[in-house]
Amino acid sequence: MSKFMDVHHGMNGITADQLKEAHQADLAIEKEEGVHFEKAWADPESGTVYCLSEAPSADAVQRIHERAGHRADEVHPVPLTV
Repeated sequence: MSKFMDVHHGMNGITADQLKEAHQADLAIEKEEGVHFEKAWADPESGTVYCLSEAPSADAVQRIHERAGHRADEVHPVPLTV
């Protein structure tokens, strides 16, 4: 499986509880697309949220986010890690 970093914009003022709730919504259905969301980060001031996942495709990542109610603005493959 490949790794992906997705980005959500416009989530200004997001709280830790809201980030956790959104992440849990993804986790609840991720297996249906063969995705695993590993971690999520947020910057409440800029309204940017980042999610790291393993998935068969960027489309699978996006489908989970859409179904969970928070479509990603960008989904990037992460082919190299150290």
